Amino acid sequence: MKRFALSDTAIDAAAEKAVLDHAAAGACAIFEGWVRNHNEGRAVLRLDYQAYAALADAEGEAILAEAMQRFALRAARSVHRTGSLAIGDMAVWVGVSADHRGAAFEACRWIIDEVKLRVPIWKREHYADGDSGWLHPDNTPVSAEQR
Repeated sequence: MKRFALSDTAIDAAAEKAVLDHAAAGACAIFEGWVRNHNEGRAVLRLDYQAYAALADAEGEAILAEAMQRFALRAARSVHRTGSLAIGDMAVWVGVSADHRGAAFEACRWIIDEVKLRVPIWKREHYADGDSGWLHPDNTPVSAEQR
């Protein structure tokens, strides 16, 4: 089963969590990233996410495989949305299971940080003033050549 996925439909958090079940696991950590109504002092109406799918899948899988080894996880999964999302929609989900809570917390944080840093996904924020702009998930502006 793939550990990383892009999805153009709503993320089913309960179904994703079920993938983490393991009899030897004593801990589960989950992160949900939601679309908020502001960024850097500007009112946000919605977001559009685009990804370079083939590279995003490969890099996402590499991140999760590395996390499995680095943190001795029992299971790991991450899903990132693409397409147009409304305020309050879940944009990204990360979950891990491990023998102990320390590894689970550390791995979950590490995975989302690496996904934001390494996976080619861009968001376009649509602002209340009618303006919009493309950003890499680390919130740096993206030129047309980079998309």
